Amino acid sequence: MTVRDARDILGARVLVGEEYLDQEVRSACGSDMMSDVLAFSKDHSILLTGLCNPQVIRTAEMLDIVCIIFVRGKKPDATILEMAKARDLVVLETGHRMFSACGMLYKAGLNGGAI
Repeated sequence: MTVRDARDILGARVLVGEEYLDQEVRSACGSDMMSDVLAFSKDHSILLTGLCNPQVIRTAEMLDIVCIIFVRGKKPDATILEMAKARDLVVLETGHRMFSACGMLYKAGLNGGAI
């Protein structure tokens, strides 16, 4: 699956990184707890979260996450978007709740991987 596919599935809006929409993603992780993301996320993945702070960008950078999707209509501020842009991350936002967004991506064939 590509980031573009995920965007289309969720009807998400691109906030940063439109030029990277064709990157392949292998899995997804949905959490507002960055400690869980650090423990369970894999590289070339999507992070779905409602947490809007710079720690999300730092966590994504550490794990080679290629796309962050802010759920529940959360809107990251300019600082977060600039951090993402500087790191070549794609940032999307969707009005779907995390459970629904994860389910939609899973149904389309994206998995979270085994623990």
